[in-house]
Amino acid sequence: MTAEPILKARNLVKRYGHVVALDRADFDLYPGEVLAVIGDNGAGKSTLIKALSGAIQVDSGEITLNGRPVNFASPLAARQAGIETVYQTLALSPALSITDNMFMGREIRKPGLLGRVFKMLDHAEMERQARRKLAELGLLTIQNINQAVETLSGGQRQGVAVARAVAFGSKVVFMDEPTAALGVKESRRVLDLIQDVRARGLPIVLISHNMPHVFEVADRIHIHRLGRRLCVINPKDYTMSDAVAFMTGAKEPPAEALAA
Repeated sequence: MTAEPILKARNLVKRYGHVVALDRADFDLYPGEVLAVIGDNGAGKSTLIKALSGAIQVDSGEITLNGRPVNFASPLAARQAGIETVYQTLALSPALSITDNMFMGREIRKPGLLGRVFKMLDHAEMERQARRKLAELGLLTIQNINQAVETLSGGQRQGVAVARAVAFGSKVVFMDEPTAALGVKESRRVLDLIQDVRARGLPIVLISHNMPHVFEVADRIHIHRLGRRLCVINPKDYTMSDAVAFMTGAKEPPAEALAA
């Protein structure tokens, strides 16, 4: 990779008592790529993602965004810096509408005194922006922008969560197991969404256990083992069996992958 990483971490350490969750972990995400992060249970990949998205604070190490050191005190601070996360649980409110979910915590107020003094929300503008974002991602099969999220299918709910992340994530989007609870058809739509987002130039970090999905959409694969980055591989150069062998320790990765 010739470009500078948009998001980089070096020597991250996180301990929980005697348990070392991150052991001098490194991370690199380059502009416009889909980077998959895989690892066995307990490898520390979830802790790594939480550290990069502001959900936890590391004990030591450095994180840089666009070349500048950052220290996110909370997920809100990461969001304000342009980093959005689509969690496995989606973090949607089922009883609220699509529009309300997309703008939850970021509601647009009416201009002038109505918004500034009386705190009135500009529902029409929020609906317009929500409809535009869904259309950009090919999600306007959802007929009513004001229908409750609980009336949507699993794939449509995932689409709303992705659209929200893309709408507000100006730098990086993290996706945590986005297809874990979906059927074949809905998983296909989410994978298409990931490729659509990449085509828009927004880099994605995909955390997944689904190897066929990882090898289909990822440009590079970060393999995490024993609390640190073991290697980074190109899915075009290795098989799924190779990735699993590296991940579990059954096979040592080649030197060029270790240096990636």
